[in-house]
Amino acid sequence: MRLRACIALLLFVSSCATSAPSPKEPAARDPRLANLQRAAKLPWTDGGRCAVREASEPWPVLAERCYQALDHDRLEFHDITGRCAVASAGAAAVGLGVCVLAAPEIVVGAVVVAGVVVVGFAIKEALEAYEKKGRPQVRPPTLPPPTLPVPETRPEPEARPVPEVKPVPITKPAPQKPSPTKRPKPEPKGPDFFPPLDPPETSERDRNRCEPIPKNYHRGGNKLHNKCADRIPNNINPGGDVFVNGKDFDALQLATRTLWEVKTDNFDTYPPELREFVLVDQLPKLQHERALALACGFDFKVGVRSAAHKAALLAQDITLDIVVMNWC
Repeated sequence: MRLRACIALLLFVSSCATSAPSPKEPAARDPRLANLQRAAKLPWTDGGRCAVREASEPWPVLAERCYQALDHDRLEFHDITGRCAVASAGAAAVGLGVCVLAAPEIVVGAVVVAGVVVVGFAIKEALEAYEKKGRPQVRPPTLPPPTLPVPETRPEPEARPVPEVKPVPITKPAPQKPSPTKRPKPEPKGPDFFPPLDPPETSERDRNRCEPIPKNYHRGGNKLHNKCADRIPNNINPGGDVFVNGKDFDALQLATRTLWEVKTDNFDTYPPELREFVLVDQLPKLQHERALALACGFDFKVGVRSAAHKAALLAQDITLDIVVMNWC
């Protein structure tokens, strides 16, 4: 496989380019710390958990195993050195990204990130643990216990007899006469006056996260992808995504309460190794997006461009609802 051969070559280059750590600077040469610092500059969809788990491996191995956990909508890969050139145009769409990311050295302009990168919570915790480990611990000085003043003892006062308390007679208030101008209110009778039933226990946060919010743009900037999403029948927001439960979905059919995710890969033209890589990348994301939709009472459909892509996804998960988009 071209992709695995490329990763093996990068591993060899990485091992040759890395020198033995000097005793004076162990922290600067710690490969795990270096991998965490490099992973902190990338956007992750899992908070960086995969990068922390694989941080002890060489960087090319980490890049290959955790590539599917990156936020690919915010990344662009450029083969500036020419090391990752491949013959197939389809393989370049995915294999090129892994190869460029797995390079042992950081080449300026090879990996372009859109927007500001917030360090994943898992990577942040791991880096803070390194910082605490290298910080010297200073114990506070031990102070003698304070001397407390001895309380002054006073003689107890003599007990005085408690005066007898006589009960006060209770006087009932005089009944008020009804006002001639005001009519007495009738007492409620019969079942028509029962209080209304309480609504189902739904917090304001749950209602807000499940309320569809139309956006005026599509994420990613792929014209073919946006065209296919906008032409979904009865899409209520052509020209933009719909935000539900923390996720931007490609389309919403409000009449049937169905959220859509669109995939525009030329899957039937890919070589076998690239097809396998695409399935490994797409399947867990589609299952997660379906769970978000179902949690808010929406159905979930996946739109693809070929019957081969549909059959390959169903072979991995037969419960997915997949539609071949004949309109794009």
